[in-house]
Amino acid sequence: MISVPEYVRSIKPYVPGKPIEELERELGIREAVKLASNENPLGPSRKAVEAMKEVLEGVNRYPDGGGYYLKQALSERLGVDMDEIILGNGSNELLDIAVRTFMTPQDEAVMGKPSFVVYPLAVQALGARGIEVPLKQWRHDLPSMAESITDRTKIVFIANPNNPTGTINLSDEFDEFMSKVPEGVLVVVDEAYYEYVQDARYPDTMKYFREGRDILILRTFSKIYGLAGLRIGYGIAKKELVTEMNKIREPFNINTLAQVAARAALEDEEHVKESVRVNEEGKSYLYKEFDRLGMEYLPTEANFIFVILKQDNAVEVYERLLKEGVIVRPMGQRYLRITIGLPEENRRLIEALEKVI
Repeated sequence: MISVPEYVRSIKPYVPGKPIEELERELGIREAVKLASNENPLGPSRKAVEAMKEVLEGVNRYPDGGGYYLKQALSERLGVDMDEIILGNGSNELLDIAVRTFMTPQDEAVMGKPSFVVYPLAVQALGARGIEVPLKQWRHDLPSMAESITDRTKIVFIANPNNPTGTINLSDEFDEFMSKVPEGVLVVVDEAYYEYVQDARYPDTMKYFREGRDILILRTFSKIYGLAGLRIGYGIAKKELVTEMNKIREPFNINTLAQVAARAALEDEEHVKESVRVNEEGKSYLYKEFDRLGMEYLPTEANFIFVILKQDNAVEVYERLLKEGVIVRPMGQRYLRITIGLPEENRRLIEALEKVI
């Protein structure tokens, strides 16, 4: 057998959930509600769907390998040059590209814990070392993360809002943190959920980009734009950083349908506003119901809520909810991450929790 490096053999791979149809078949249930993956319950913009229909007959051709028109649209919206934008097969791919571009197996990356599971996976897959700094009051402990930077540190990962907690770090905290980051360290700010944020103290990370700092800002079309199944995200960074990352990026990594749908979705501001409205109303309803049920949770700035159970039985609760036709995500022994759904989906969740908790 071909030998496999120890750092690869020891990886605990990301385990996706089963398709709804398979769970329904296994459990003998119907019309299950999926609140596990932080998807937009409204679905995609109709403009995006219609745009995809128009190009279906052209999928015998390879996609635009440079994503010219999508980058042009993003350039105009963001006020950055096209060569300061990189497209990825979801922002996940861009995380992996950043690690493979700027790190070697001898290097380190600093990240929070718990945070997005892909950060340590991408670093470990290279054979490099991930330094995980525990959250403080359920938010990134930016002072401790700055103190964890050494001569071997090449990347710092910050999810803001954080996944799975839904919490954010504020503008003044980011200013203080960025002032302590030495040259030669790339700060990767994962803003997958930034469109949902309502707190006016949320950092404007683009200002660090405009200052010429070594920062990579990641955003996605998977969440508020409802295009998770198409896998498309983008990053914003200095031209010299994007140029190096494009050397690692696979040719034709963004398919034609994803590019066309993303361009159309950008133009549908009403869909974004409606998605925010539904999320805010669902959040208020779930807060009220969780309070009524005596359940502890973290106030969120994203489209999901981090629930803290009274006992170490998260998997048991998850499995019992499955039998009620409600799919959530267990996060360790005491925690559940629950996506905010449509009104009827949120009601189904509460009805199921009343039976289970």
